[in-house]
Amino acid sequence: MTSLPLLPVVDSAACCSSVTRGVLTAEEAERTARTFKALGDPTRVRLLSLIAASGDGEACICDLTEPVGLSQPTVSHHMRVLVDAGLATREQRGRWAYYRVVTDALESASRALRP
Repeated sequence: MTSLPLLPVVDSAACCSSVTRGVLTAEEAERTARTFKALGDPTRVRLLSLIAASGDGEACICDLTEPVGLSQPTVSHHMRVLVDAGLATREQRGRWAYYRVVTDALESASRALRP
């Protein structure tokens, strides 16, 4: 099986500047908003928790549909939003996509809200 290249991941150090430590640039504000917008949907938060809780830290799209009660295309859409926001990575293996949580990006998002 041939693996497709992973989509670029947002640099977690640059992901989310602290909103309480001065004025953000337009680019920093955009990145931070994209991260929190992705986390603003309960299904996406649940998907991240399912992946993080899996035994090996990754999950196949085929294993994510039943727990959230949504169709595969809908779950794929949610996962695409998370990948685009840099909160997850995607690896294609044959016909299935496997996802991992980018824990550094979650830590960066958490730091964005700290004073």
